[in-house]
Amino acid sequence: IDENAQRMGRLIDALLELMRMSRHALTHRRLDMTRIAGTTCRELQRGYPGTGIEIGALPEAQGDEILVQQVYANLVGNALKFSSKAASPRVEVGAEAGAGASGGPPVYFVRDNGAGFEAGHAAKLFKPFERLHSEQEFPGTGIGLALVSLIVQRHGGRIWAESAPGRGSTFRFTLAQGGSG
Repeated sequence: IDENAQRMGRLIDALLELMRMSRHALTHRRLDMTRIAGTTCRELQRGYPGTGIEIGALPEAQGDEILVQQVYANLVGNALKFSSKAASPRVEVGAEAGAGASGGPPVYFVRDNGAGFEAGHAAKLFKPFERLHSEQEFPGTGIGLALVSLIVQRHGGRIWAESAPGRGSTFRFTLAQGGSG
């Protein structure tokens, strides 16, 4: 009963965080994505000292720094968690040029060599409380990627994932070049 009550408390806190982020007034400004990702990675890596994290040069973006930092906190936190059982856990944070004739916005990514998942289930991950691994195997509330998706959408971008069981995952996202509301 105590364990279930604690879990319910964590779920309620996660829902409140989701609601708070959905109502957060956006403050768009120029963002140093390399600095934001680097700071976030250094903070999170303390809990996973055996994991190598590689951070590439990231192009600047427009957006709300607090919310974009939350995107990296969730994506990198998940990458660290889901790669923690790999023989040599690795996380890579980087960016790729945008697609299309006009170039489009840069595509930022967080890649790991962890547990992975069936690619057909990727869209399910961005819904609240959807999980592809048991809480006993990898603890969490199932709200983090829903929060990331909400933040990215509020910035006029999109997010998607690529993965295979036992081969890790790559989460990619864009932010609108000019920012949106």
